[in-house]
Amino acid sequence: MAVYKVTVATGDMVEAGTNNSISITLVGSQGESHQTTVPFLFLPGKEKNLSVHCRQDLGPIVLVRLHKWRLFLEDAWFCKDIRVTAPNGTLYRFPCYQWLEGVTTVEVREGSGKLLVDDELQILKEHRHQELVARQEAYQWKNFAQGWPRCLNVGSILELDSNIQFSSVRATNFTGFLIFQGASHFLSGFQLRRTSWNSLDEMRTIFSRTQGRDIGWYFVCTPPPF
Repeated sequence: MAVYKVTVATGDMVEAGTNNSISITLVGSQGESHQTTVPFLFLPGKEKNLSVHCRQDLGPIVLVRLHKWRLFLEDAWFCKDIRVTAPNGTLYRFPCYQWLEGVTTVEVREGSGKLLVDDELQILKEHRHQELVARQEAYQWKNFAQGWPRCLNVGSILELDSNIQFSSVRATNFTGFLIFQGASHFLSGFQLRRTSWNSLDEMRTIFSRTQGRDIGWYFVCTPPPF
């Protein structure tokens, strides 16, 4: 019997955990394991460890299937990554970084970067094809108006998959930044000013180099929502 040590990590953002049921299936080049349930209560930023017992060695692990279903109420889960240690000590990493919602099954590839020609197993070729089809369905374009650039074919951002939408963390950071800048301008006399500037030096005291560096740093380090 072959025993695989598995670590499942939950993201550290707010509400990343779940009380829904999660199970895992290991897929190797020589077979796949039975569906194994991960211990309940997934907390943000925490990891779950479990052992997956197989009758024989599965060979190199190429895919991990995550199965999620709800017991009573829906509770979305953000999976950070999965790490699998084979009986011979080989460590396989499966970066996930996505939300799982509803009753669903998600297949995650092993983290080594590979080209299409590197996919020798049929199961990997099928996985790549299915992933391409899913992306084509998710990112369809339409003409908003004649002469305008094309946009996504959705009525609102709420119609997009939660993994595509602008994250609540980024939105909160952006809102906090705007509030901070507004307060800074108010205290420095920029907002609600009813008189003209007396000199360029007076303007420089408000639009200082420090504030400029802060604004530039924020927009460089905060990715846009597209």
